[in-house]
Amino acid sequence: MYSLLFRLVLRRLDPERAHELAFALIRLVGELPPLRALVGRLSAPPRSAAVTVLGRTFPAPFGLAAGFDKNARAVRGLVMLGFGFVEVGTVTAQGQAGNDKPRLWRVVGLRALRNRMGFNNEGSAAVALRLRRLRATPAGRALVVGVNIGKTKVTPAEDAPADYATSAGRLAPYADYLVVNVSSPNTPGLRDLQSVEALRPILQATRAAADEATERAGRPRVPLLVKIAPDLSDDDVDAVADLALELGLDGVVAVNTTIAHDLGPGGLSGPPVLERGLDVVARLRTRLGPDPVVIGVGGITTAADAREYLAVGATLVQGYTGLIYRGPFWAAGINRALAADAARAAARAGGS
Repeated sequence: MYSLLFRLVLRRLDPERAHELAFALIRLVGELPPLRALVGRLSAPPRSAAVTVLGRTFPAPFGLAAGFDKNARAVRGLVMLGFGFVEVGTVTAQGQAGNDKPRLWRVVGLRALRNRMGFNNEGSAAVALRLRRLRATPAGRALVVGVNIGKTKVTPAEDAPADYATSAGRLAPYADYLVVNVSSPNTPGLRDLQSVEALRPILQATRAAADEATERAGRPRVPLLVKIAPDLSDDDVDAVADLALELGLDGVVAVNTTIAHDLGPGGLSGPPVLERGLDVVARLRTRLGPDPVVIGVGGITTAADAREYLAVGATLVQGYTGLIYRGPFWAAGINRALAADAARAAARAGGS
């Protein structure tokens, strides 16, 4: 049914306009308790899907990657669709409009998306207020929400640590984990911050600001991760992993969109990223050892893709582009398949 709707209606709309309409519908249904409960019953992950990661119980291991809900406006609705967790953002210290339109394109032949959005968001103060309201209720506190933070476009590179720290201080009390995004190709100079020399002070400042904010709020320490690009060399992936161990980071998110294409400006997401994403996750797991969390993201379209990420060392998995091409019950199907895998593995272990 959804594939027919996509072919006949959605793909005829401007991609960003289609996103806005779908987002508004998800948000609306998520804010209406009877409808939210009805859809939730159809898509909720089985209890057996739950995993404990970062000191938190995630209802399921497959979540929504950053980029879909930049301002934390539709968290309830997105969880309703069967995602085990939602990562909001990317959020910057100051609100910004992002790059000029057009800035989002479908690559239908590849089941991919290309974007040059440019961190369009309302800013960390506005998002923090929205998350505070979400967390004011028991139901809102039960949702697992990560927050992805990036550098404000107008902030000079030398001031990046303070910029990230501002967002971390505002958002840490309401996040189940924070992700430092230095890997989007759509903010000039951002990917240069992935070098160890530039990244170390950013992560140190972010960690300090987050700790100060959670201590002041009487909240537990928030886990901190860093998100990297698929276009890093293997040596640079190793260097980021070594820095994560040196600083005691809680993990790494791999990978962001790729610029290794000739389709035009912006980063490409979806199936073209899968092979490199798997390679990076496997390399991170080898370098980091068994304990730090690795969130695998990039090119997951099917449950088999998610299984591949988990098999090479991912702790959790995320997707976004598949939601556009597969429809609203895409995440529910993947999480149910992963839950069935876990149940079979438990049965085999119990019988051995």
